[in-house]
Amino acid sequence: MNIDLRPSTRRMIEASPAENEAIAFIEWLRTERYTDYTIDCHIRRLLFVMPRLWSDASPPVLQEAELLAVFGRERQPRSRFFVFASTRRVYTRYLRAQGRLVAVPQPPYEDLIRRYVQYLTEVRGLSVSTRIHHTITLRSLLAHVQRSQRSLQRLSRDDLERFILERSREVSRHSLQHEVAHLRAFLRYAYDLGLVSERLDALDTPRTYRDELPPRALPWPSVLQLLRSIDCTSRSGWRDLCILHLIAYYGLRPSEVVRLRMDSIDWEQALLHVYQSKTRSPLLLPLDARTLRLLQDYLQHGRANSASSMLFLRARCPYIPLERTAVGDIFRKRMREARLPDCAKHVYRLRHTFAMRLLSRGVGMKAIGDVLGHHSFYGTSAYLRLDVAMLRDVALPVPCTEGGSHE
Repeated sequence: MNIDLRPSTRRMIEASPAENEAIAFIEWLRTERYTDYTIDCHIRRLLFVMPRLWSDASPPVLQEAELLAVFGRERQPRSRFFVFASTRRVYTRYLRAQGRLVAVPQPPYEDLIRRYVQYLTEVRGLSVSTRIHHTITLRSLLAHVQRSQRSLQRLSRDDLERFILERSREVSRHSLQHEVAHLRAFLRYAYDLGLVSERLDALDTPRTYRDELPPRALPWPSVLQLLRSIDCTSRSGWRDLCILHLIAYYGLRPSEVVRLRMDSIDWEQALLHVYQSKTRSPLLLPLDARTLRLLQDYLQHGRANSASSMLFLRARCPYIPLERTAVGDIFRKRMREARLPDCAKHVYRLRHTFAMRLLSRGVGMKAIGDVLGHHSFYGTSAYLRLDVAMLRDVALPVPCTEGGSHE
């Protein structure tokens, strides 16, 4: 093995009856481009729990529940539990790649969910993201049915009202409005197939009103505090600063940020090539000199040495491109570290802030919508909810009548 392992780790491997398994696991970790130090740590933890997984020299076929039970015992202290959990996740991936992970039995209603997703795809032609939201609502409903110890055939209006009442305590009225629409669609499908005994899709939806919510934009000093608080002594610091800077100063969506490639930056003309995922159209953004310097510093100090063509990668092995959901996690983490009160909010608050800054500088609604990648005026107006302070600036003086008074 051409791996820089600690002498104690090599002795552990030689003394273990699972020596062949450890060597095969090391080779797999090398192909996944883990560093020698990370490989050493994973091997030590695996060999520590290996006697609980198997007793002979033959490679076992395991279930995820077994791995969770064995690795989950290392929970004191708490930090030790988390590092053992990382090894469990990596070893689970290895077993799955080797075909040695037993598939768990499908939960109840899984076949129904699969057939319903197929219906949403082939008959209704819904997009992937829309199908995902329909599926989430359906799983919640079926879990409620199981907790109530009732069958889907015996589902009643009272059951649905109790379910909607439960969801109303967990989500906003706007989200609940979408979930009720998902329920209506499934209940129509279920009635047509005879899965429910009566029509139940006539559900009342909660009322929502345009512009009823307060402004979502953050105060600009808070955004500056957020960006200045990021520690750039690590790879993740440089990466997170670049990501949040691009969203705050250029209004990019999280999905657009993670799709940026190395060749998306035109260094000579100081341009950023963005593919707007929602409108499916390209966008050219001029880059400020400060943004160019920040991107250069990130490529020099923060980006991992990887052959990937994507601009933003994981800060730890494996160095693969970021997922869209990781951007929201980055935003909330950095907001907590900056001790800002809106740390639980969504990263889209930075896009709202960008839109409000453009409006305050006199940029027209059409131009703001084009930069944000909106199809309609109404999509842009949701970003520009005016607060009381801005309304005071546009108030007109009340004319005074002769002999009258301002009352």
